[in-house]
Amino acid sequence: MKPRLVLVGNGMAGVRTLEELLRLAPGMYDITVFGAEPYPNYNRILLSPVLAGEQTVEQIVLNPRAWYEEHGVTLHTGATVVDVDRRRRVVRAADGREAPYDRLLLATGSRSFVLPVPGHQLDGVLGYRDIADTQAMIDAAARHVHAVVIGGGLLGLEAANGLMLRGMQVTVVHLMPWLMERQLDESAAGLLRASLEQRGLRLLTGARTRALLAGPSGRVRAVQLDDGAEIPADLVVMAAGIRPETALAERIGLHCRNGVVVDDTLQTVTDPRIYAVGECAAHRGTSYGLVAPLFEQAKVCATHLACFGIGRYAGSAVSAKLKVTGIDLFSAGEFMGGPGSEDIVLADPGAGVYKKLVLRDDRLVGACLYGDTVDAAWYFKLMREARPVGALRERLMFGESGLGDAGHQGQSKALALADDAEVCGCNGVCKGAIVRAIKEQGLFTLEEVRRHTKASASCGSCTGLVEQILMFTAGGDYSAAPRAKALCACTDATHQQVRDAIREQHLLAVDAVMRFLEWRTPNGCASCRPAINYYLLSTWPREAADDPQSRFINERAHANIQKDGSFSVVPRMWGGETSAAELRRIADVVERYAIPSVKVTGGQRIDLLGVRKQDLPAVWKDLGMPSGHAYAKALRTVKTCVGSQWCRFGTQDSTRMGQQLERALWRMVAPHKVKLAVSGCPRNCAESGIKDVGVIGVESGWEIYVAGNGGIKTEVAQFLVKVATHEQVIEHAGAFLQLYREEGWYLERTVHYVARVGLEHVRRRVVDDAAGRQELWERLQFALADLPDPWHEPERAAVDTRQFLPLLPT
Repeated sequence: MKPRLVLVGNGMAGVRTLEELLRLAPGMYDITVFGAEPYPNYNRILLSPVLAGEQTVEQIVLNPRAWYEEHGVTLHTGATVVDVDRRRRVVRAADGREAPYDRLLLATGSRSFVLPVPGHQLDGVLGYRDIADTQAMIDAAARHVHAVVIGGGLLGLEAANGLMLRGMQVTVVHLMPWLMERQLDESAAGLLRASLEQRGLRLLTGARTRALLAGPSGRVRAVQLDDGAEIPADLVVMAAGIRPETALAERIGLHCRNGVVVDDTLQTVTDPRIYAVGECAAHRGTSYGLVAPLFEQAKVCATHLACFGIGRYAGSAVSAKLKVTGIDLFSAGEFMGGPGSEDIVLADPGAGVYKKLVLRDDRLVGACLYGDTVDAAWYFKLMREARPVGALRERLMFGESGLGDAGHQGQSKALALADDAEVCGCNGVCKGAIVRAIKEQGLFTLEEVRRHTKASASCGSCTGLVEQILMFTAGGDYSAAPRAKALCACTDATHQQVRDAIREQHLLAVDAVMRFLEWRTPNGCASCRPAINYYLLSTWPREAADDPQSRFINERAHANIQKDGSFSVVPRMWGGETSAAELRRIADVVERYAIPSVKVTGGQRIDLLGVRKQDLPAVWKDLGMPSGHAYAKALRTVKTCVGSQWCRFGTQDSTRMGQQLERALWRMVAPHKVKLAVSGCPRNCAESGIKDVGVIGVESGWEIYVAGNGGIKTEVAQFLVKVATHEQVIEHAGAFLQLYREEGWYLERTVHYVARVGLEHVRRRVVDDAAGRQELWERLQFALADLPDPWHEPERAAVDTRQFLPLLPT
């Protein structure tokens, strides 16, 4: 029998977790979903357009009932879960429906905070969280005139705007001195207030609600403030904040504090069979209400439910990219400033633009933008990466376009464009079509927009404009593929165009490529020549001639040059394992050539640092070990743990697996350096989760992960496939690396290659297409067959040994 997974809560966070789980492990679970509302999963962010009459409920549904049927998911709508028997592991709804579980996922969301003032239970007093609340407000607007919204945050202002568009006279009552105090400073809030008042909203700030007063029929008739003033109200909307919905969790004995307390795997700290995601979860003391963090949680939780879990949720850097009644706002970080900080401010009230940047210790730590949010994503990136901005300070206020990126300057057009204005000339897509697709399909990423509309899917020149439309329409974080750009200043041709020309025209030499593509600079430069040389060798192995002068110094000398002009030598040790004989030879070489430093590397190899260039050939000969290619854009190391041979936790022989991988791939050149690791169990001591290819042993075989990176910006590898045998590991890993060799751009790491082409593309070529995978593996074997070791076969490797001769007697 399949294990049983029950999801309580049919909202965006819970169903996104299911989507990620079904992508990773389709068919692994029998899944049952309980949703309190009578609707399938819908986009809660788009309730405001429904209230304003711009969209219908049907248009904001993300996953129709057919989606649940297609994936074999049992859906119970209109079913409020009232109890969970944790001993028997059974979920029970109020109407008696039950479902047993092996894993339980709580995604109960949040509830509106209702002010505990007299009259808060009167007819006509509503929260604003779901479709029922929205429909009740629409019905009230058809029968009544006066509305009061309590709360001047984002939700309150959107509710007020929607009711005003429905014809009501609306007053917003806000306790704090200015609107949206959590997202805006006082100056930006002042501009927002002026704009909203021009539209007809009445705004009362610094006003405390004392009571809600009843009329003769028992329905609310007025809101009374602390100063005794009464504001007519046939409808009162409570939008004074939200609280995590933890009633069920508390009832069944889960630890709750500002939400259901979870660890970095989104597992509850009380019961390891129960997980929680979304607004109901409290991670490291924080509950998140924005969609981007919830989707990050969903991805991590799904990997653990799928038993592929190496990911950890470490919290989210939160920014507020908002659209309040047609006005664009952005804030992130410490936008209010603080001790030791300084502000850079641009204010143009006439144009409705306000920008405030907060700096501390030469870092951007906060930003508040009103009216012009084109550079919001760039500012947020500067904050996340904590980059020094001293060199940018004079131009920082003018955004990324102020740095000379002409392509970025046109992105501010997105706000001014009419709906019938063409955005993507290649595919004839107008702005209105993109906006409708984002709203109707619930799109959140650039790739989703491309898939549904084809905008920016061809030449890519309109990508920046599409990104801005996406931000203005939906808000939130999204991933954009790198823009196509020329290989270097010597040509207008892109990396892909160079690759295509070499393949289609069967070009075999650097000069031939330059002639065919009409290079502006006859001999090229240090950027384009190595790239062309790699593309030739990877496209036509054994045919194209290697051009040593089109390689960097490290690859010409087959060693790493150091800051003092000496070199380092890293002999290869298969899977990190060595022997007494190898260690003796290394020690003898160190003494014989007076090598000043010997260091163990992070990849489990020994690095001999400070070797003179003229000694390199003799050092290689005396070592008698293969080149570690630590100098090359090639396979560097395969890191291993001791695995099942020695470790009491090991489930697979990771050392032998690593050695087999390294022996199969060790002479492979690639667009960039490649690092592998093999861990013998999910404890992952070899750090397989941050390698270009990571292999993790589990009881039933091996999990393969790809596109990790442990550099300046750590990227966790993504799950590719689970296999049973060593041979399957080698074939899948080799096929992935050959695909990267054939499609990756020179100096593009695997993490960026996969981000550009998409993991689904890789899966189709490497996992789903068995024949294609075999062909990729065979092409890699053909390219590697009988390649010489440059240390020990310099003649066959065409190593120019004259470069090692000293210019003067030593």
